Amino acid sequence: MNFLLKAATVIDPKSPFHNQTVDILIENGIITDIQMIIKASGDVEEIKLDNLHVSQGWFDSSISFGEPGYEERETIDHGLQVAAKSGFTAIGLHPNTFPVADNSTAIAFLKGKSLNTSVSLFPIGALTMQSKGIDMAELYDMQQAGAIAFGDYKKGIQNPNLLKIALLYSQNFDGVVLSYPQEDAIAGKGMVNEEEQSTLLGLKGIPALAEELQISRDLFLLEYTGGTLHIPTISTAKSVNLIREAKAKGLNVSCSTTTHHLVLTDKELITFDTNYKVLPPLRTQKDIDALLKGIEDGTIDMVTSDHRPINIEHKRVEFDNAKYGIIGLESTFGTLNTILGIEKTITMLTQGKSIFGIENMTIDKGSNADLSLFNPKGTTTFTEEHILSTSKNSPFIGKLIKGMAYGIIANGKMTLK
Repeated sequence: MNFLLKAATVIDPKSPFHNQTVDILIENGIITDIQMIIKASGDVEEIKLDNLHVSQGWFDSSISFGEPGYEERETIDHGLQVAAKSGFTAIGLHPNTFPVADNSTAIAFLKGKSLNTSVSLFPIGALTMQSKGIDMAELYDMQQAGAIAFGDYKKGIQNPNLLKIALLYSQNFDGVVLSYPQEDAIAGKGMVNEEEQSTLLGLKGIPALAEELQISRDLFLLEYTGGTLHIPTISTAKSVNLIREAKAKGLNVSCSTTTHHLVLTDKELITFDTNYKVLPPLRTQKDIDALLKGIEDGTIDMVTSDHRPINIEHKRVEFDNAKYGIIGLESTFGTLNTILGIEKTITMLTQGKSIFGIENMTIDKGSNADLSLFNPKGTTTFTEEHILSTSKNSPFIGKLIKGMAYGIIANGKMTLK
């Protein structure tokens, strides 16, 4: 289909139209014209939205749905609709399904489920067979089937030799290895951040050391082997410093943090609300300040929602028995825009594509239309009515957010709320 975006303000520093309000004509998935005013012809759908802004398409590298195996949490089709209406044109989908996506057939299945959708689905293959952390999976075969990286979701690589071999082997095909930052022997049976709050609430704690020790080990291995390492969802001040120092050495390491680790502290746990039970656990204001500094100076490459739908029977239970995870696609843009401002928010939602070999499409004539549509103005309270996901496990209900996503135009299709 053909679309004409009217009075759209472009937020794209690489575009010659950056910060200009223009009309954008899209024909057969290609931006064919950008001018101050374009008159629509008969076969063009005209799009007029309040205070419309557009940017390069947003990417979230840490998404879980459920299908196959946990369709009651979220199907792929519905999850992609949620992503599109939340402003994301591309997602990285974790292998924590049943069965685990640890082979080329499973990767091909996931890719096939996203055909003819506006959102591009990029599978992340399991690093080890069944994500058990013992035998390395067939990484090359999965990459050939469409996997963009390899990691065991929320499972730290406890065997250092396994990570060493994975980093060495993956260099043969420019693979990206994900290493979740947790040393299980230190984390033990902890559930929340080990600090004053865990003591007050009588909940077992996971010390920051469990994350930092693992990152330190992984960076030593990366320095020895070479290769490409991505450390997802860091959460502590020292983790930021470790990665900052590694980058200064020239190591090929990248990292992400989550939206909720930038705004929520472990003080939220006072209500024992299981929607605040996440991995890594919510930390302290000191950690938030360090994470924000890491974003400002470029240590942290991207921010993710770490979206993980969990059905209600696994959340409406005692805190000890609840499953980890929250949903975040719907609230990510508004939350980031509140704390980072619009240009830094867009940067953190787009620049991570290059880590995984995904091309960013500049907003210019002749480019493929891969656009996120949004309004950066206006403050609202996030409520359950804003939740589009099948599961409702959001910690942002009742929080203020700034701006809203309208939807996307990508892959020749448009999806709006």
